[in-house]
Amino acid sequence: MVSLIRTRTRPPQAQFDELLLWVLAGLLALGLVMVYSASIATAEGSKFAGYQPTHYLLRHGIFIAVGVAAGVFAFTVPVQVWQNYAPYLFMVGTLLLLLVLIPGIGREVNGSRRWLSLLVVNLQPSELMKLFAVLYAASYVVRKDKVGHLFIKAFMPMFVVMALIGSLLLLEPDMGAFVVICAIAMATLWLGGFNGKVFAALLLALPLAFAALIYSSPYRMERVIGFMDPWSDPFGKGYQLSHALIAFGRGEWLGVGLGGSVEKLFYLPEAHTDFLMAVIAEELGLAGVAAVILLFTLLVIRAFQIGRHAAFLERYYSALVAQGIGVWLGVQATINIGVNMGVLPTKGLTLPFLSFGGSGLVVNCIAAAVLLRVDYENRRVARGLPV
Repeated sequence: MVSLIRTRTRPPQAQFDELLLWVLAGLLALGLVMVYSASIATAEGSKFAGYQPTHYLLRHGIFIAVGVAAGVFAFTVPVQVWQNYAPYLFMVGTLLLLLVLIPGIGREVNGSRRWLSLLVVNLQPSELMKLFAVLYAASYVVRKDKVGHLFIKAFMPMFVVMALIGSLLLLEPDMGAFVVICAIAMATLWLGGFNGKVFAALLLALPLAFAALIYSSPYRMERVIGFMDPWSDPFGKGYQLSHALIAFGRGEWLGVGLGGSVEKLFYLPEAHTDFLMAVIAEELGLAGVAAVILLFTLLVIRAFQIGRHAAFLERYYSALVAQGIGVWLGVQATINIGVNMGVLPTKGLTLPFLSFGGSGLVVNCIAAAVLLRVDYENRRVARGLPV
C-alpha cells in the first residue's frame, strides 16, 4: 500500500529538456533587448526605417514570433521524417545557392550576393544550408557506416559534395558559412567513427587550403591584414574591428549601462547584426559577455548530452543530428565572438539567436526545435513509448 502511494505521488517525468528550453528563451530574450538597444540610432537615422526608433525591434520581434512558430511545427515532425527527406532538402538548399548567383534573381548587398528577395523579406539560403548540412551529413554517415574505414567509398563522396557547396558559397562570397558547413561535415564524420587517419591528414591539409583561399582573393587578404593589426589603418581596413575593441574596452567589468553605448551611434558598423557582441560588451561589460558565453556553453553541452543519450538508445541518426546542431551553433557563436574580440578575421557571421536577421533567426529556432524533438523521442523510447 505504501509503495502504491509513493508511486502515485511521484512527480511525472518531463517530456522535454526544461534547462535547454530556458537557455533558448534566455538567448532570444537577451537578443531582443540588445538588438533594440543597438539599433535605435540606426533606425532613427535611416530613411528606410521611417525615423522610427522601434523599427528593428518590431522586425526582430516578428522574426522571433515566426521562428518560434516554425520551431513548434518542426518539433511535431518525427526525426525519422527528417532522415528520410535529408538528401532532398540538401538538394533544395544547393538549388537555392545556385539561384542566388543568377543576376536578377539573387540580391546583392555590400558587394555580396547572398539573398533571394521574397517581396517583404529576404531569404539567405546559406542559413538554410547549415541546417540541411547537419541533416544530410548525419544521414550520410548512417548510410556509409559499414564502409567508414574506406577512404574512397566513405570520405570522397562527401568531399566532392562539400567542395561543390563550398564553391557556391565562395562565389557569393560567404566565407563564414563555408567554414561553419565544413566544421559540421567534418565533425559529423568524426563523431560517426570514420577513419581517423583521414582526419589526421585533413588537419594538415585544411590550413594549407585556407591559406590558398586567402592568398587567392585580395578581398580576403585585406580582411586578414586588417584583423592582424587594425590600428595600422583605423580609418580603413581596421575601422570596424578597432571600434569593436573600443566597445569592449569601455565596457570593463559591468558595462556603461543598458542603452549607454557610444559605439552604436554610427561609429560601429553592423552593431545590431554581426557586431552585436561588441555592444553587449560595452553596455553589460564582462558580466554580460560571460553570461552569453555561459548560455552557449550550456546549449552545446546539452546538445552533446542529448546526442549521447540517443546513441545509448541506438538511435544513431538522432545522435548525430543533435551533436551536429551543437557543433554548428557552438562553432558559429565562437567565430562571431572571436571576430568581435579581434582574435579571428571578420567572417560576416551573426551570433545565433541574438543578432538581427530573419533567415538566421528562424533557422536557428527550427534547429533548436529539432534538438528538442530528439530529446523528446529519447525520453519516450527510454520509457518504452512510441515516438
